[in-house]
Amino acid sequence: MTKYRTHTCGELRLSHAGETVTLAGWMENLREVGGGIGFLVLRDFYGITQVVVETEEFLQQVKALNKETTIAVTGTVRERTNKNPKIPTGDIEVVPEKIQVLGRCRYNELPFEINFSRDADESQRLKYRYLDLRNPQVRDNIVLRSQVIAALRHAMEEQGFMEITTPILTASSPEGARDYLVPSRKHPGKFYALPQAPQQFKQLLMTAGIDRYFQIAPCFRDEDARGDRSPGEFYQLDMEMAFAGQEDVFTVIEAVLPPVFAKYGKYHQASAAPFRRIPYLQAMEEFGTDKPDLRIDLRVSEVTELLSDCGFEPFAGKKIKAVPVSNCTLTRKAIDGICAEIEVQAGQKPYWFKLDENGEIAGGVAKFINADPARAEKVKEALGLAPNSLVLLSAGTRNEANKTAGVAVKLLGAACEGHMDKEKYEFCWIVDFPMYEIGEESGELEFCHNPFSMPAGGLEVLEQAEQGKIDPLSLLAEQYDLVCNGIELSSGAVRNHDPEIMVKAFELVGLGEEDVKKKFPAMYNAFCYGAPPHAGIAPGVDRMVMLLSGEASIREVIAFPMNKSAQDVMMNAPSAVEQSQLDELHIVVTEQEEE
Repeated sequence: MTKYRTHTCGELRLSHAGETVTLAGWMENLREVGGGIGFLVLRDFYGITQVVVETEEFLQQVKALNKETTIAVTGTVRERTNKNPKIPTGDIEVVPEKIQVLGRCRYNELPFEINFSRDADESQRLKYRYLDLRNPQVRDNIVLRSQVIAALRHAMEEQGFMEITTPILTASSPEGARDYLVPSRKHPGKFYALPQAPQQFKQLLMTAGIDRYFQIAPCFRDEDARGDRSPGEFYQLDMEMAFAGQEDVFTVIEAVLPPVFAKYGKYHQASAAPFRRIPYLQAMEEFGTDKPDLRIDLRVSEVTELLSDCGFEPFAGKKIKAVPVSNCTLTRKAIDGICAEIEVQAGQKPYWFKLDENGEIAGGVAKFINADPARAEKVKEALGLAPNSLVLLSAGTRNEANKTAGVAVKLLGAACEGHMDKEKYEFCWIVDFPMYEIGEESGELEFCHNPFSMPAGGLEVLEQAEQGKIDPLSLLAEQYDLVCNGIELSSGAVRNHDPEIMVKAFELVGLGEEDVKKKFPAMYNAFCYGAPPHAGIAPGVDRMVMLLSGEASIREVIAFPMNKSAQDVMMNAPSAVEQSQLDELHIVVTEQEEE
């Protein structure tokens, strides 16, 4: 097969009995049974094979080796007496004629047991990631990632898309996160930026006449880590289509993703086309989030009019939302625990009551509702409550109440039996996003999401907003999010390809034509030469693989992830550099952070 082996450690079967073979891999374990006999487990990328050491000479040779030493074993395949049905090679074993050390492990103690590395401290796993990846469970996630990317590439090519790589060194661009900057040696005082996304380049490709573009694109953003977001860099299935609109993008994604999820996913069941379309405002009111998990059947109800004057001070003058849960058997202790977690995630305290087995409102804020029997009956009727129902309540501004209710839906759906069908992938599109919003810090009109999205209604509605005929906050953007199982996989949009419409959109937020030219010169100029209508999207590869593998952390599906502080503890990055390098780049470090 190769210079060092004839077969892999996952390949041999009973049909190979009697053959002389050479295997190579890592010495996972050695178990002595007396009489000069030992059982050695040899592991490589493909599996494990049992090697039976039957002479004192060979036994002493392998006993002198530390675990994880790389060896080659030449010997004869024979049928095992005690077979192991749990592994593919469990019917055979190899009796060695020669054992050769290929790479000696020089440490008596490993940082962690390879097969139990997932139980080790994360900092140790990241520092010794090359050992962590020897664990078959960890390795399988990286194999899955490779298979998924290959399947995505094939599917996109089947849809007529061409893969084109775009630059890594580019100009700094305000796209919502901090740039990673790269100093220029030849141009002192100037910097490249690593791309937050290939957004401008792919739109320029459309202007250049490329009809259907895609790539598995690296993106770089200096932002904090989350469970579903890796700091520093990530990859996305970036795509753009010329002469296309929203439904054209939906058609492609709905053809590409479900087969990949059904084939490679943990659950093997994914939404069929067409995915459900949910307007943004409806999602916020009905699910409390623009990332709804459609596997959960719980919904949010407005109860402001029913409860705002019930005498409970936190409800007075606030928006009040309710999440009713039927057939809920949670104990008081469990309810309190969920409420505490909701407060941590949402930043707002939730409240509750339940309908007992007799149909009476009890617990939590019950006394305020029961103070008016007519009100109590209206609450039961409005929420459709049956005995043994739990109701979580949130109060605050509309956004605060929605956010708290949304977290309650997620946690209660997972905790209460019968309200979540976990064994599938449920996709949906969130559509009709607001074009503008009032900035929380500035108090001024700002773009709500992507400033390059085409406003629904085009130039006409922008002019009406400018003239005060319509409220700018009522304008919608031809923008959409792809959501799966409560995780946002991507944002996309129909692009604003007309310079006149683009300038007018920016004018509403106080930026003029010169600002647009200065910030986005290449794209603005290119559009002035005639750009086709175009649209695109970029689902995150890391998040997709995380969903497919069933992992809770995105770091489990990345070969060499950074830690939560955006540090590569294995390579010691970021790190200090030589003064000569700084001098060459005309950089002066004015303050050194303490380590």
